[in-house]
Amino acid sequence: MAKTKLKKFAAYESFPNTYDARNLLKGKWRSEVFKNNNPLILELACGRGEYALGLSEIYPDKNFVGVDVKAARMWEGAKKAIELERNNVAFIRIQIDFLTEYFEAGEVSEIWITFPDPMPQKPKTKQRLTSPPFLKRYLTVLEPGGTINLKTDSDLLYEYTLEQISEKGMNIIENNNDIYTSDEVSQTLVIKTYYEKMWLEKGLKIKYLKFAF
Repeated sequence: MAKTKLKKFAAYESFPNTYDARNLLKGKWRSEVFKNNNPLILELACGRGEYALGLSEIYPDKNFVGVDVKAARMWEGAKKAIELERNNVAFIRIQIDFLTEYFEAGEVSEIWITFPDPMPQKPKTKQRLTSPPFLKRYLTVLEPGGTINLKTDSDLLYEYTLEQISEKGMNIIENNNDIYTSDEVSQTLVIKTYYEKMWLEKGLKIKYLKFAF
């Protein structure tokens, strides 16, 4: 297993659509990576990049960057993007804690957070991707009116995020505590990651929040 991960790590670094902490692209994603001025959307803790890939098909006129620390997982998404000739998808291996060092203030149009670890232990509350320290980073990189999307199976993270939205005076654009019981589900929400499929098989409800500062 370790050898396989090492091979994927090496392959990840060789792909033309992958980047890491050595690539200083702050403020240059549109001009140097995508060669256009289209909106820039991030998928945080992207894993295999299933959401970035799904969204890139729906919105060919937008740019998508998957952000994660695990190159062996992002390798799969980067490889698939190349195979599909999806030139509007890229990946960067960095910790989300340092997001503001790799994306300029106002450079990002939208953020997607799909099935992150809910960090149920109290000492890890600040590590939740919708905790105040992370929201502060998102506020910095998002353009005025930029939106954040959270899709989760976790009641804990869903309720916690609603609390943060209320405390910070943010605006809820969409709130659905069980998306698949809705009469209509938007095409952006029917994209299913590996983890979503797993949770659906266990009978868990999928929650969705869209909000802005």
